Amino acid sequence: MVWFLGLGIGGLLLLVLSLVFDGVLEGLLDGFGGLDGVLSLPVVAGFLSALGFTGALVLGASGAGTGVATGAGAVAGTGAGWLTWKFSRILLRDATAPAPRGEDLTGTSGSVVTAVPADGYGEVLLHLGGQPVKYAARADRPVPRGTEVWVEAVLSATSVLVRPVDR
Repeated sequence: MVWFLGLGIGGLLLLVLSLVFDGVLEGLLDGFGGLDGVLSLPVVAGFLSALGFTGALVLGASGAGTGVATGAGAVAGTGAGWLTWKFSRILLRDATAPAPRGEDLTGTSGSVVTAVPADGYGEVLLHLGGQPVKYAARADRPVPRGTEVWVEAVLSATSVLVRPVDR
């Protein structure tokens, strides 16, 4: 039973080490051809812990032999390892929306904060990725403050070409 408890405790220690040294120890199991993620440290730690603790439980509770306890532990360890692997795949697949880019502003509306002269720059308030952002703005004609405008083109990372909205 001591061996089973040792495996269980060793698996827990391996799990703690994989969490504390996130990614540093992960390279230990790389290079096992096509088993990316299956032999990650959390999966191995889950397998060892379930094998050890289930083996100790079966051995102590039923009095069955070491072979039966090892078999039950291996089944439990495989299940724990598989669940750990599936859970990590779900977490890693959790994709976020792409980061907003300046080109996404074309065709959006905003309002003039500082009047836009015909021969220079003014300022407009636009929404990029749900956040209000102030941009320098040019227009082909003067646009007074407070006017609603459409973005016709993105001139640079900080400036846009706008036209007033005709209502």
